[in-house]
Amino acid sequence: MKNQMKMETKSWKDIKDSVYGEKGTERRDALERDFEGFKIGLQLKKAREEKHLTQSELGGIIDKKREFISRIENNGSNLTLKTLYDIVEKGLGGKVKIQIEF
Repeated sequence: MKNQMKMETKSWKDIKDSVYGEKGTERRDALERDFEGFKIGLQLKKAREEKHLTQSELGGIIDKKREFISRIENNGSNLTLKTLYDIVEKGLGGKVKIQIEF
């Protein structure tokens, strides 16, 4: 009889809880903020591609270099509000809406 190992399946939430701590802890909150920045970068990239703009073209519109646009799209966590507004409203013709929750 073969020795079979049973694998336990964990949810992504369980993995985050065990590796980064539960929601509300400093390390977990940092992970969540970084992930939100990553998602913003992906949204900006998708919007730019839908407008058929290259990173260089978008950078030219908002007076930034292509490398800057690339960094934002790959990790938007260090994005200032001014730059976000410039990219979305001036560069892509969109509208920024920010929501704060307590």
